[in-house]
Amino acid sequence: MRLVRLAQQPSRVAEDVRAALASLGRGSNVVGGVALIGASPVEGRPVEAVVVMPKGVLIVIGVDLPDPALKLEAPLGGPWKADGWPLVHGDTSINPATDALSLSAACTHKIADVAPGAGPIGTIIAVGPYVEKVDQPAADLAGSVRVLYPTATTMLAATVSLATAPRPRSVQQARDLIAALAPDAPPMPEEMLLGEGFSAFSDDEPTVIRENPLVAIAPTVPVQHPGKGKRPAKPAVSPPPPAKPAPPVQQAAPAKPVPPVRQAPPPAAAAPAEPAPKPSRQSKTVKWLPVAAIGLLIVLLVAAISVASGGDDTASTQTPPPPTPATSPPPPSSSAVENIQFTSRASAADQKCASHAYGDVQSSLQQTSCTTVKRASFASSIDGRAAAVTIAVVEFPNTEQANAFKAIADNPGGGGILDLATETNQWQGEVPVFEGAAYQSSLDGKSVRLIQVVWLPGPSTPDDPGLVRGAKAALELPVNG
Repeated sequence: MRLVRLAQQPSRVAEDVRAALASLGRGSNVVGGVALIGASPVEGRPVEAVVVMPKGVLIVIGVDLPDPALKLEAPLGGPWKADGWPLVHGDTSINPATDALSLSAACTHKIADVAPGAGPIGTIIAVGPYVEKVDQPAADLAGSVRVLYPTATTMLAATVSLATAPRPRSVQQARDLIAALAPDAPPMPEEMLLGEGFSAFSDDEPTVIRENPLVAIAPTVPVQHPGKGKRPAKPAVSPPPPAKPAPPVQQAAPAKPVPPVRQAPPPAAAAPAEPAPKPSRQSKTVKWLPVAAIGLLIVLLVAAISVASGGDDTASTQTPPPPTPATSPPPPSSSAVENIQFTSRASAADQKCASHAYGDVQSSLQQTSCTTVKRASFASSIDGRAAAVTIAVVEFPNTEQANAFKAIADNPGGGGILDLATETNQWQGEVPVFEGAAYQSSLDGKSVRLIQVVWLPGPSTPDDPGLVRGAKAALELPVNG
């Protein structure tokens, strides 16, 4: 995520928004895109940020609360409550986000006008100065608006769940959209935009295929193809047999009257008509001989095989067992722990630990790098309900570093390791959002295992009994990078 600061942001929570976006890092390892800080899609009404991402656009608008809160109840269409006390904003506003939602709608219309087909457009209502937990109704979470206190974890979850286009936009489309939303933004080189996850070409540029030289030559190939000259040569081989009987006919013709030489061809044509079938009959018999020989060989071969197989009954009874172990590879993708099934979706391992992490976990790995990180994603079924599991096994040079890392990862809101299947687009169907996931971790010598489990689809809660049981069962799953 690359930040471009254009103007002063209007709210007090703006600094937290900028810090949360900056924590996502440069490039597309975590979340790619360009964040236009202080942009004004609607003239004269700046917002905290407009984030142009490869698979969507996010509008971030700040809302300042009167005081910090431990719990904020924030329905979009109803009154808000902070720690049980109602929050009133103005005389006509239902809640403090009413004006922000109006501005979001205006910005959405502007983006749709300047960039038709820009993909999903989501809105993030960033509240502050501090809120430990924000509760939104399930119906609101199914939409395109998220209310949150901006941290690395909450911002990451929101960007993943709201930017859901099937394909990334191209570099040129990103440039056009950024130029329309922020004309004062500096030009961005193609290498930088490619590094942020934008594609080199858009889906509506298939004209390149027409420029293929092979396609241009194709219309002339059937006319000059040498195969058409060779194919008639094959039937030309058959005429030689009638050419051989021609000489005797010519000898018989001159034996008759000499003057009518011109009339000799008709009897010559009629004469070979009689000997013609003879060579054809001979050719058929000649062709049937190798066929009969081949048939005889096949019969003998089948007889030999049947005798060999019938003479060794013990060998035939011993051959079936090998297929049974051949059907046993599925165990790596399934687990019988508490009757919970796990199906592998992705697995990989490398040494770029920090690039696959976020939040405090990423900061820790940047200071103390690990030796290897193994990641795996599983689809699961818990009590008949679909769930998604993400596992990370982080290995360190010594146990002291492993212990310190586990303490940071176990801290709520301290970040974690990104899901592999989400990062590599290997989920089949809906992509899970690991927000409110049940969490488990374990320490085995120099390695730390981190588990997150969520319902698919959500929402999920960390203390859900089914998710907790699935997370504990996932501690026993093999992770092969």
